[in-house]
Amino acid sequence: MEEELKCPVCGSLFREPIILPCSHNVCLPCARTIAVQTPESEQPDSESAAGGGGGDHADKLSLHSETDSGYGSYTPSLKSPNGVRVLPLVPAPPGAAAAPRGAGPAGSSLTCPQCHRSASLDQRGLRGFQRNRLLEAIVQRYQQGRAAAAAKCQLCDRSPPEPAAVLCEQCEVLYCAACQLRCHPARGPFAKHRLAPPPAHPGAPGGGGDGGGGKGAGGGRKPPTCAEHDLENYSMYCVSCRSPVCYQCLEEGRHAKHDVKALGAMWKQHKAQLSQALNGVSDKAKEAKEFLVQLKNLLQQIQENGLDYEACLVAQCDALVDALTRQKAKLLTKVTKEREHKLKVVWDQINHCTLKLRQSTGLMEYCLEVIKENDPSGFLQISDALIKRVQVSQEQWVKGALEPKVSAEFDLTLDSEPLLQSIHQLDFIQMKLPPVPLLQLEKCCTRNNSVTLAWRMPPLTHNPVEGYILELDDGDGGQFREVYVGKETLCTIDGLHFNSTYNARVKAFNSSGVGPYSKTVILQTSDVAWFTFDPSSAHRDIVLSNDNQTATCNSYDDRVVLGTAAFSKGVHYWELHVDRYDNHPDPAFGIARINVVKDMMLGKDDKAWAMYVDNNRSWFMHCNSHTNRTEGGVSKGATVGVLLDLNKHNLTFYINGQQQGPPAFENIEGVFMPALSLNRNVQVTLHTGLEVPQSVKQPKQPSN
Repeated sequence: MEEELKCPVCGSLFREPIILPCSHNVCLPCARTIAVQTPESEQPDSESAAGGGGGDHADKLSLHSETDSGYGSYTPSLKSPNGVRVLPLVPAPPGAAAAPRGAGPAGSSLTCPQCHRSASLDQRGLRGFQRNRLLEAIVQRYQQGRAAAAAKCQLCDRSPPEPAAVLCEQCEVLYCAACQLRCHPARGPFAKHRLAPPPAHPGAPGGGGDGGGGKGAGGGRKPPTCAEHDLENYSMYCVSCRSPVCYQCLEEGRHAKHDVKALGAMWKQHKAQLSQALNGVSDKAKEAKEFLVQLKNLLQQIQENGLDYEACLVAQCDALVDALTRQKAKLLTKVTKEREHKLKVVWDQINHCTLKLRQSTGLMEYCLEVIKENDPSGFLQISDALIKRVQVSQEQWVKGALEPKVSAEFDLTLDSEPLLQSIHQLDFIQMKLPPVPLLQLEKCCTRNNSVTLAWRMPPLTHNPVEGYILELDDGDGGQFREVYVGKETLCTIDGLHFNSTYNARVKAFNSSGVGPYSKTVILQTSDVAWFTFDPSSAHRDIVLSNDNQTATCNSYDDRVVLGTAAFSKGVHYWELHVDRYDNHPDPAFGIARINVVKDMMLGKDDKAWAMYVDNNRSWFMHCNSHTNRTEGGVSKGATVGVLLDLNKHNLTFYINGQQQGPPAFENIEGVFMPALSLNRNVQVTLHTGLEVPQSVKQPKQPSN
């Protein structure tokens, strides 16, 4: 609160605060220093014509240059602790009449140091601004509380500290009696220190105060008097000027024709408004405190998660190093085996070649000795055998025998470049699985046999979402199936069964995979169908009106129009009212597939099952086959009812509430839409959302 109690000019607690027209406050002494004389050219004519020499005042308070003032140089402008520029007041020349205390010269202006809005001073000067006695009382209470808090022993170990008993003027420390005896005895170096009583609180006897006998800021203060009428107390509140006024202000002053109210009533009203506004601020402050707690918890979570991630990173890198070390040992083992194999082969080849070479050398030396002998008979005795041995020895040095069996090069090649690149590219995967989507139940709804689902991601979700998968069961407790995959967060599924309960759930996915399912929402389709004629699928000659519930045609030929509902299960009933019937046409009523032919009478192809009727009789027709002619036709005002029972798989027609012939068609299965064919001589209106008539209502059958 202390910041609210400081003057924006001097930065100290308010002294005699006054209220500026912009509702900001400033000390009265500070207001005197920042008041600026308005140049004469900018003053109103009334001020320049007033007596007393307005031009002299303008010259006396001119701050534009040293030469303008006529009194030499002045002290440069200063800045307050709050950074507000303070303009010193130039002293008046000798002999000038002294203005009353608090008054400013006519034509002066005062600029608010906070919002920088300027306010012109009238003849009353600063006395024209109201004194903020409420703020003054609050400042006084604050000073008292601060002084009371300060007058505590500064060396106490107790909590709270004991009240101070003495003040050492040399040490400038407050002591309680016990701490003074222990820490500041009256001997030795402390013998010459002067111990004085602690400073008295403001408002206490001998301790200063408000000059009013030491009364605080409570109800004992003298009621403030009117700024314009010193003897009158404030009794009313001017709504136009937003200021308290007295009775003389209303009778004589400028508030005579203003809207005024009782001071007490406005006091209570503004207190209530302030309390209400404070409640809003209090709520926001409470939210801010909770938010700060959340942020502090977030700091702790970030710290803990950071340590966890560091430990995980170290463990993963250590695992990679261990795996690389194990692989290194395996590769070194392969190199060692290959080296030992090559060495063995070479040594075997060396030993074998050495043996052969020794044998060949011995044979050669023996043969040379034999050749040296001169005994022919003895030579011929062994020459044949010796020649064969030499030939055999020569044949042992076949091609390749004198070539190494292995190479000195190793055929092992280790390609570490991909792994090195992978190590260089090793980084955190920023993307995680998306969180659970939140179903927005307030936006989920059903209409007829359509359901609409909406969802969103939780707040503060940083994981990107590439799309969603919406799943729906079969309405009979069966397995879920995908009905939508995409980026939208709103989806409508049409063509469901009426009077059925569906379960739906959704999950999100991104490149990291598919996230968990949301909660399952249960959706109930309508018991009965509400639908209209479908303009998008109708023949171009069909004319729809009455919100697509009334149909006629521009052609003399029969044209087909379908309904907006599709049925594949349950019992459904709707009626068509004949609004106009001219020249005995043959309108046809019934059901059809979505791809029925629309430029001829309903029932002439294999995609429709219908009853066509004139003014006397009716026929059932499918695949252009006419059956079951029945007496009784239609006219203007007649009602044709269509009962589609997909539990029994049959179709029945009614005219004016009476069944028209036997059940028209049996064993019909699939998806059907209400259908109608007519020409320009007929106009009908569709009525839907009807309960099946009790006389023909069938009990609901369990679905297959």
